[in-house]
Amino acid sequence: MNFLQNIFDKSGKLKEFLQQGAVIIDVRSPQEFSSGHVKGSKNIPLNILLSNVEEIKRFGKPIITVCQSGMRSGSAKSFLQSKGIKVINGGPWSGLNKLLQ
Repeated sequence: MNFLQNIFDKSGKLKEFLQQGAVIIDVRSPQEFSSGHVKGSKNIPLNILLSNVEEIKRFGKPIITVCQSGMRSGSAKSFLQSKGIKVINGGPWSGLNKLLQ
């Protein structure tokens, strides 16, 4: 799969999740979050995400994780997926923000 196809596939999956009312979780620090974030996203830093699984499950919706570069959100995605949560890595928050505009 080439790079452009990968972006298209991710974009399609993100749109599908958003249509299902997905909750966007930004796993950056509160300081990073306050410098800019996706409107309506929830800030649950990666270091406390582990202790918030039950709260996240109570959302009852798919989850999109985001961060600065996609690395922390990828870790968060893997962890949440292992707990039975429907989740996708949205990558950098700024990219998702552009997609939503």
